[in-house]
Amino acid sequence: MDDPEERFTDLYDRHYRSVLGYALLRVERDVAEDVSSETFLVAWRRLDDLPEPPLPWLLGVARNLLAKQRDSRHRRQALVDRIAALHREQVGGDVAEHVADREAALAALSALPEQDVEAMVFATWYGLPPEQAAAVMGCSVRTYNVRLHRARKRLNQALRVGYPSRRMA
Repeated sequence: MDDPEERFTDLYDRHYRSVLGYALLRVERDVAEDVSSETFLVAWRRLDDLPEPPLPWLLGVARNLLAKQRDSRHRRQALVDRIAALHREQVGGDVAEHVADREAALAALSALPEQDVEAMVFATWYGLPPEQAAAVMGCSVRTYNVRLHRARKRLNQALRVGYPSRRMA
């Protein structure tokens, strides 16, 4: 088979179920489907470099993608935990009065994409100016400013869902 599309279709037909099954043993269905799709995207890009047999290589790619996802979830949770700890330190005294606000804020924050949280953390937690934050994120200052604006907007919307009668600034 010399046609790349035919080779890829054959590869996909022969191995998709195995890759998906591997991922399903480790994560929930929607994540497993995403990892499987991304595995075959990598395979398409590296089609000429695939070893024989390709299944072990495909499973290795899926394994690496699952590890990246797991690390990402751990980083996000660690950030949420740090913010919660900082909030507890600042509030002091009787925390019961602030539980609802804190829980809504943490839920809204943890629901945001990692890139949104990262943009806000660089601006608020570390106090980086846009030029430095953009350099850390590997994008232009303009792109960073747009990301930060959209992240703040999404957080504001998420907080409003938790408090429909309250207007957030």
